[in-house]
Amino acid sequence: MGDPSGTGPEILVKAWADPTMTAMARWLAIGDASCIAQAMRITGVDGVVRRVESPADARYTEGVLDVLDLHNVDLARLQFGTVQVMSGRAAYEAVERAIHLALGGEIDAIVTSALHKEALNLAGYHYDGHTEILATLTGTKSVTMMLIAGTFRVTHVSTHCSLREAIDRVTKPRVLDVIHLTHAALLRMGIAAPRLAVAGLNPHAGEGGLFGHEDAQEIQPAIDAARAEGIDVYPYPVAPDTVFYRMSSGKEFDAVVAMYHDQGHIPTKVLGFAEGVNVTLGLPIIRTSVDHGTAFDKAGKGTADATSLKRAVEVAVRLVRGR
Repeated sequence: MGDPSGTGPEILVKAWADPTMTAMARWLAIGDASCIAQAMRITGVDGVVRRVESPADARYTEGVLDVLDLHNVDLARLQFGTVQVMSGRAAYEAVERAIHLALGGEIDAIVTSALHKEALNLAGYHYDGHTEILATLTGTKSVTMMLIAGTFRVTHVSTHCSLREAIDRVTKPRVLDVIHLTHAALLRMGIAAPRLAVAGLNPHAGEGGLFGHEDAQEIQPAIDAARAEGIDVYPYPVAPDTVFYRMSSGKEFDAVVAMYHDQGHIPTKVLGFAEGVNVTLGLPIIRTSVDHGTAFDKAGKGTADATSLKRAVEVAVRLVRGR
């Protein structure tokens, strides 16, 4: 459901109301049923909310949205567009329940709406976001974020940390790990022979050491190791100011490994903000997500765009089929 003070419930019901979405997957919403019913009224979606206690109780009938009701939002206290402890707690509890269901094999995949990081932390859950929650609750040591916008795919060596710390996280083992995770994900997506590129960290990928040594000392050895394993990686770190163009326009690569958050996020969102999808790689479960925030400025108005959530469902279905 996402943070109920944001647009999560609204885009959920909008996406569910699209017949192409329910034709490709059985939808079980996890969150507060009264909040989701309210979202139907706000958006004008024609549907009925049916409260269930477990996935086994769901019927998946036309026009009826099964909701695993957590009873954790008081509509009288809910304020749209406002950071609230109640909303942060509700968002966390929905994700937590979904993870346990996925680990138990009761659901095939998780598709998440946005949570608000400040609300999450005020509620006592001290995580940087979904990725860290998922890694902790699944006991996964190594994960990475992949952003997808059509055929444009970017993974990240680091995400939610300072730029100064991001530089320190560029190490041969971590870069090689992200290459492995990226390659495995592309295979699951049906790409038989994935072609990867690794972005440099520094301008011009270091320019032979003139602009920094990380590209030669950390990134290049990771590329060499991956190529020795038979992974099709471009033989050198590619200058960050050209690698994304070469993937989007030249179609040279199926994915690019970016070194830090903004290096990968900016080109993806420029090219496909409304259609972007976030996938967490490395987990024992499948999780995809919208690639945008809680959109507090649109909450409660019924105008939020559900396109990113629809694309996230499509990617989740593709990954389930590729198991």
